[in-house]
Amino acid sequence: MIVLRERLDGVEATRALGARLAGELRAGDLVVLTGELGAGKTALVQGLGAALGVRGTVTSPTFVLARTHRAVDGPGLVHVDAYRLLGTGATLLDLDLDEALETSVVVVEWGAGLVEQLSDSRLEITLIVVSETVREATVRRVGVRWPRTTASPTG
Repeated sequence: MIVLRERLDGVEATRALGARLAGELRAGDLVVLTGELGAGKTALVQGLGAALGVRGTVTSPTFVLARTHRAVDGPGLVHVDAYRLLGTGATLLDLDLDEALETSVVVVEWGAGLVEQLSDSRLEITLIVVSETVREATVRRVGVRWPRTTASPTG
């Protein structure tokens, strides 16, 4: 069920959307993040991380498959870049993400079609490049974790 379609004007608007969405997330939640290179996926995760109170800087997991960010209070954040798996023969199951879901919010960039077996419930976020600075975000709730009566992620 699509719960939000929003135009994002600049990186700060993308981070702000991540911060708003973080208010609904808890340990055990899976977020599947889709968008072309440069669409703002990492900026959105930076907003999530800041609002979740994670330690350290949230950056793109360029040279690793996953980065774990512990929080001062509350769930941690595991940020995965599934793009690096494409064509390697490795799978996300090799990362033990099911164990990470016990204590963290798990965000998987490029995860569509790869991580759905981890959870029957997830947020699916798609970012589309409209122009050099403008993006369009679509947020879809999937599964029983997100009942139809839940308030929208914009508060």
